[in-house]
Amino acid sequence: MSEDVNKMETLYDVQQLLKQFGIYVYVGKRIYDIELMQIELRNVYEGRLIDKETYLQAWRILKREHHIEESRQEGGTNG
Repeated sequence: MSEDVNKMETLYDVQQLLKQFGIYVYVGKRIYDIELMQIELRNVYEGRLIDKETYLQAWRILKREHHIEESRQEGGTNG
């Protein structure tokens, strides 16, 4: 799975990783989706379905995207 890690760069890539395990996340609000993906990612890792390198790369992407969403909300562009 570490070969896939090098290709993982976006939130979509993390979604595709989770999808491999039958995990589809859509709450309706992007920041909530990201938070649920963090929980599901942790569960997949703790279940030893992915290696540490894959987990850490996906976690970094989710943290980055969560920060971006927090910044958008603070900026008042949330709608």
